[in-house]
Amino acid sequence: MNGTQPLGRSDVQAPRLGMGVMTWGHATGLARFHPAKLAYGGAEEGEEEARAVQTSIAAGVNLFDTAAMYSGGASERRLGELTRGNAAALIATKFPGSMRASAEDMPAELDASLRRLGRDTIDLYQHHFPSNRVDIPRLMNLMADAVAAGKIRAVGVSNYSAEQMRLAHAVLAERGVPLASNQVEYSLLHRQPETNGVLDACRELGVTLIAYTPLAGGALTGKYAAGDRPKGLRRFMMRQFRGRGLAEIAPVVALLREIGAAHEATPAQVAIRWLIENECVLPIPGAKNSRQAAANAGALSFRLTPAEVEALDQATLAWRN
Repeated sequence: MNGTQPLGRSDVQAPRLGMGVMTWGHATGLARFHPAKLAYGGAEEGEEEARAVQTSIAAGVNLFDTAAMYSGGASERRLGELTRGNAAALIATKFPGSMRASAEDMPAELDASLRRLGRDTIDLYQHHFPSNRVDIPRLMNLMADAVAAGKIRAVGVSNYSAEQMRLAHAVLAERGVPLASNQVEYSLLHRQPETNGVLDACRELGVTLIAYTPLAGGALTGKYAAGDRPKGLRRFMMRQFRGRGLAEIAPVVALLREIGAAHEATPAQVAIRWLIENECVLPIPGAKNSRQAAANAGALSFRLTPAEVEALDQATLAWRN
């Protein structure tokens, strides 16, 4: 029903759904106190990460997204261990590993990521976030050099504005390299890519929008209510869990349940499917165990009707700004 399609206009054939592994791996030192670790925690047990990878690949969800910065490099190391020798696994990771990096640090950091992953090539290498320390044209030329050297297959960016995307795209085009993706937050409760020009730029330039936090930190799963908020930092970090946030999204969750009932799908699967229905969007929900991995993959097993997509669009207009 879904198959694969090129990641942007690159040669990488990607699934319509990926997996984020931000909290995986055994963090040490200060990396133990990374906000994501404190908000979500790691996998329920070490073997569950392995089962989640196996379950996802079996379901055709074979793109795994990590970053040098996640868990102080532990996420890359763990993902490398779990996918080593598996030709089906596509690895996406990100530069830099610290907030102090400049463009000139990219080649050394790329080599470090390759070592942690135990790979000769990274399928998608992304600039994690724009920074005054990182000159975009210089970085994109270094990325193109890495493509020519066979160290990366496709170049992506993350958290780039439409203007920054266009600059990166233009520099890469001069080198004959497409900009494959821009990874930004996008969900029914975070629809800013539709109003800030990013989604339009992706369509115009042939760039895949990789959607992180597609379940709004769990708010779209239906697991939480005003009297039952998530534990940990998540309840304070995300506005949907503060104040009247959960009460305000209750009608959205009710609609997700109603639509899901027609497809034997959960609210989370419907929320993910809403993103997949847009052909240039690739959501990457996280999974802490094989059960969550299988549930996420269930979003590939059905289609939403145009009327259902429109109903969800209308119900979440307040979250476009």
